[in-house]
Amino acid sequence: MGRYILDTGVLVGYLRASSYAEHIEKSYSPFQHPNISAISVVTVGELYSLAIQLRWGDEKKRKLAELLLKVPRIDIHNEEILQKYAEIDSYSQGKNPTNTLPMGLTSRNMGKNDIWISATTSVFQATLLTTDKDFDHLNNFFFSVAFIDPSIKK
Repeated sequence: MGRYILDTGVLVGYLRASSYAEHIEKSYSPFQHPNISAISVVTVGELYSLAIQLRWGDEKKRKLAELLLKVPRIDIHNEEILQKYAEIDSYSQGKNPTNTLPMGLTSRNMGKNDIWISATTSVFQATLLTTDKDFDHLNNFFFSVAFIDPSIKK
């Protein structure tokens, strides 16, 4: 059984019926029992923002609504997630006195939405399926990261 948090780019791939979405299905089967998948409510906000910015039409918005019905949302108004947010943010900044960055890693500014998604993934004890490298420094420390290359072809 796998426990997955799906990052925004993963859901965009499903909406576009992309080759990398097919790869995700074959490799992880995130929507098939016994696997458990969820998203952060922050991802929902990011998707709604993309719909506005990219001027998605009614059909694409309908597909988004259908996709969002398939995957449970995890609210960030949770004390564990709030505490984990602070821990991950301070760690990424290189300012966490109890969890310091490993030798060779430098501090980085993560996008605040990525920190919320990271905190949710960590508390849910899941693997993050993502199409970007913004979470690499957290891999195998706070949670596992599975990078999905968006350039994967059939």
